[in-house]
Amino acid sequence: MEKSVNPEDKPLTESQKVFCNEWIFDFNGSRAYLVAYPASSVEAARSSASDLLSKPNVRSYVKFLQDNLSETAGISRLMVLKEHQKMAFSSIAHLHNTWITRKEFEDLTDDQKAAIESIETSIKRIVNDFEAFDVEYIKIKLYSKQKSLDSINRMLGFEAPKKLELSGNLSTNSIKLPDGTELPI
Repeated sequence: MEKSVNPEDKPLTESQKVFCNEWIFDFNGSRAYLVAYPASSVEAARSSASDLLSKPNVRSYVKFLQDNLSETAGISRLMVLKEHQKMAFSSIAHLHNTWITRKEFEDLTDDQKAAIESIETSIKRIVNDFEAFDVEYIKIKLYSKQKSLDSINRMLGFEAPKKLELSGNLSTNSIKLPDGTELPI
């Protein structure tokens, strides 16, 4: 499928499309040109990238990619929502067999692993009168459930609009809010 904003634009070659996709990544024309045209020299890539970016059909395609960045990156609102769902509905209990013993990391599902923000480990040497032994401490931090729930609410429009009722006498040059506060107008 040809991606172009202007139907009168000349179609792009596959190398030109590669250049455009690379260029929007970091706006480095020389690097993008070398990826699209690997046989080119570094010196030639600088001027050729500039020449390529001056072509209307290339500029049009770049603009299309930038205007449709979520599509270009392959990210949809549903994907973002599903990631928030993993975090919002996870529980530390999902990572344990009992309240003391943890599941092995390899036994966790991908969704359970996705809810983990960080894992810290430390080993503490315990010495008593009879023996010395090492105790492994593991701290697992999950992403914030509340932040993900808030994001889900915003994405799905569950937040009710805030209603503000104003009353007052406009001749007094102030408005009285329901809580009794007066604001000058």
